[in-house]
Amino acid sequence: MSTSPNGGLITETNQQYYAGAQGFTTTAPQQVFTFTFDTEFVLGSPDPSAVDYMQNNFKLYASADGITYTEVTAANWPVQYGVSGYTLDVQANGDSQITLAANLPANHILVAQLKILTGGQYGDRDAYGTTTEENYGNYSYVSLQDIVNNFIVGYVGQDKLIPRVNRTDVIFHAKRGLQEFSYDTLKSIKSQELTIPHNLSVVLPQDYVNYVRMSRIDELGVQHIIYPTNNLTDNPYNMPLQDGQGVPMQDNFGENTEGTSITEEKWNKANTNLINQDYNWDLFNNGMDWIGYNWGYGGMWYWNWGEQYGLVPQWSQYNGWFNVNEREGKIAFSSNLRNQLIILEYISDGLAYDLDSRVPKLAEDALYAYISYAILAGRINQPEYVVQRLKREKSAKLRNAKIRLSNIKLDEIVQVMRGKSKWIKR
Repeated sequence: MSTSPNGGLITETNQQYYAGAQGFTTTAPQQVFTFTFDTEFVLGSPDPSAVDYMQNNFKLYASADGITYTEVTAANWPVQYGVSGYTLDVQANGDSQITLAANLPANHILVAQLKILTGGQYGDRDAYGTTTEENYGNYSYVSLQDIVNNFIVGYVGQDKLIPRVNRTDVIFHAKRGLQEFSYDTLKSIKSQELTIPHNLSVVLPQDYVNYVRMSRIDELGVQHIIYPTNNLTDNPYNMPLQDGQGVPMQDNFGENTEGTSITEEKWNKANTNLINQDYNWDLFNNGMDWIGYNWGYGGMWYWNWGEQYGLVPQWSQYNGWFNVNEREGKIAFSSNLRNQLIILEYISDGLAYDLDSRVPKLAEDALYAYISYAILAGRINQPEYVVQRLKREKSAKLRNAKIRLSNIKLDEIVQVMRGKSKWIKR
């Protein structure tokens, strides 16, 4: 079976998709070449000495024999080919048209290599980047632009439910639907790998909406869940300085003078072992188990005896705690996580960057139903039974999308449940 583009939805060859490369062999002197990647070319500068050269997401290579390839740049072009350099023109259909400053002779090869982690297979193999990898798996998504175009074609027109609608209205409701879906339906969870600095706080990601999970990574690469502080501590939003009577003091402009948070200072210095009862011999030697944390015997034969009684479950763990400092726009961590490696998982609204503005094909139909309902529900003189039918249809398709995207596999459930019948004895 052929895997080359033949009129279906796949428009890239295997070489374009897997290797991030596409080449042409000239049969006559040729100056203009059109590359058909799904990824549009980005050209900062064809001159390697220019600062903008690093913005390029591809490299061009030319060869006379198909064995030795030379990068095509403004400063590296064989003299016999004439003037050096090239320009880029991105077509309306997304193709990238390269125009060389001079003709490439007949029986020569011109190859475009998207930047890739391995550096590619041409020239000095230094086309390092992630452009090729960013395109992997894109077939499972449909762009927001295609959603808008498909909706107008399939749902708007004479003898259809929506006779006419402005394209801007469709775009607005499509974006709103994508935002709403991103919060609890779509796989819009992002993650960052971070190291907790000495000040025990990291800045919220630029496209952060809410956190999903925080994990500490141990020496084996295994993650351990970090829990929110809840009622354990907090980050005060205002810290007014007070006089001897407890009244906030003002500056020369009549505004309250602000100090630093004593609560945060104490929390940053806190010994978390005194909270989660994760005792060690240092605490034992200091007599910490004599002041009500244990049964009070203090002897090694009774070490940790009785600790499991009277614990608060949400605090009885040693992975650490975190809380969102709304005042500074940061996430604060407990002192036992200093210099630890963590993974922050969070959700965005799906509209922060162009790469976000895409919808899983498993939820495409649900977004069409959302747009239909949103458009008609906002119009006057619409039959209520039509609006209610679209509302029920929207809810049903959204529920189906959630089930599809939950990615539940029967074999995985069976594997987990196999151990549920075991008796645990002590």
